[in-house]
Amino acid sequence: MEKHTIVGVHVTNRAVKASRVQEVFTDFGCHIKTRLGLHEVTDDLCGPNGLILLELHGPDEILAEMLRALAAIEGVQVQKMVFTHPS
Repeated sequence: MEKHTIVGVHVTNRAVKASRVQEVFTDFGCHIKTRLGLHEVTDDLCGPNGLILLELHGPDEILAEMLRALAAIEGVQVQKMVFTHPS
């Protein structure tokens, strides 16, 4: 059965937390198929919070380890969606 695993990573105070989040992304980089970062930006503001959407690939155990590492960072919240369909 084929599946798509999508993860949302909400980062508060991203100026401080971004480097640690990036370390986890680098550690698990071979399991990140797609990455999209969103945060509020205007002429006068670069928002302090951000949302990163990931499409992941790999064994469930490895992906769970990655999500635990992200969730262990203070100010980071992780949510997961899994879509399955027959091959």
